[in-house]
Amino acid sequence: MLDETDRRILELLQTDGRMSNAELARRVDMAPSAVFERVKRLEQKKVIRSYGAHVDPRVLERSLLAFVLVRTDEHAGSISTGEALASEPEVLEVHHVAGQDSYLVKVRVKDPEALGRLLRERFGAISTVRSTQSTIALETLKETWALPVPASDRRERVHG
Repeated sequence: MLDETDRRILELLQTDGRMSNAELARRVDMAPSAVFERVKRLEQKKVIRSYGAHVDPRVLERSLLAFVLVRTDEHAGSISTGEALASEPEVLEVHHVAGQDSYLVKVRVKDPEALGRLLRERFGAISTVRSTQSTIALETLKETWALPVPASDRRERVHG
């Protein structure tokens, strides 16, 4: 699947998605053309899904971060409510979860009033939403998209 070079490329690109191909090649000690081909292969296999900028939410007046548990009346196996929740611009993540609630939704809005409007006017307009419960984050200590890239397991297994 992924060799050590692929893993190193993933680590570097998660740290700086705008790193030039030449710099990436220097860091993994390979020819730029070989690194370019590896990155293209990782993109084609959807290992690398996309590239983007991390924007300060305060600059866009979206400083309030909330996590909303959404309980629904939708039938088992249906995710139409989740798709409707995901279509809202303030919604950053929608997770279909196990337990009493159906979805865990991460939202960013301007202030508590904006959160209230989002919940009442838009989440509440979805016919299958039965209730919501919100938790407001007071401070964010870590927020990242970067995944840890473990080294491959090269140890030989001893058979007994």
